Amino acid sequence: MPGDFVGLLGPSGSAKTTLLRTVLGASEVMAGSVRVYDKPGSRRNRAGYVPQLETIDWNFPVTVEETVMMGRTMVNAWFPWYRRRERELAFDMMERLGIADLAKRHIRQLSGGQQQRVFLARALISNPELLLLDEPTSGVDVKTRDDVMHLLHDLNHAGVTIILTTHEINAVAVHLPRIVCLNGAIVADGPPHRVITPHILQEVYGAQMPVIQFHGMTLVAESAHFWVNQNGGEPLSTVPDDTHHDTAAHTHLSPEDVTPHHHHNEGVAAGGDA
Repeated sequence: MPGDFVGLLGPSGSAKTTLLRTVLGASEVMAGSVRVYDKPGSRRNRAGYVPQLETIDWNFPVTVEETVMMGRTMVNAWFPWYRRRERELAFDMMERLGIADLAKRHIRQLSGGQQQRVFLARALISNPELLLLDEPTSGVDVKTRDDVMHLLHDLNHAGVTIILTTHEINAVAVHLPRIVCLNGAIVADGPPHRVITPHILQEVYGAQMPVIQFHGMTLVAESAHFWVNQNGGEPLSTVPDDTHHDTAAHTHLSPEDVTPHHHHNEGVAAGGDA
């Protein structure tokens, strides 16, 4: 729906990137049809795309400004040069994303967060109705990830529809208004508290993944025995999943109930990538 902010969640090979490319018009549709804003035809002029950073050739001889200007190619396809107005648009977008002072730098010389902002600027300079992002927080530090997510929320509030793929359940997916779980097909679609359940995660990932509620947040613990009760020292465990009663497998915790306990020098796994 227009104005949505959707996360595509699923294991590697679950067709998340393929779905983005199909919406973009870069992959062939074998059956059915793809409509953007209920309109058929070319989607490229309607959508901005941010690829995974690891797919970029960082040795390609191009500056930040030149990379951002590439986003005008579909809008200005008949002219091999950029007009003054387009350069002004590029500067305004770079300034908005905090990278204007990096305009003449080679893209290889940037940090991961700066590189992500460059490709966001490239996608946004064409003023898209729809923004598609493939793993936008992959390989960046916590602060950069939070900065990127705040920026995307601001863009969404400004009216841009956003679809992103992610592997990060606790750090990204549970903070989105809507999640679509994929594993070759749509397994579940809805808000995090309805989609992030042990039964659905088992179906998506093929693994038992306990779910807890903490301060109103839905979180996934990869190893629930890492959390021990202060009173008795016994591990807090979840009830085995019942396909008819998903909520039975949820554990509700408060800050005074638990303390992090590192078992055999392993880390707490409640905040990692799934």
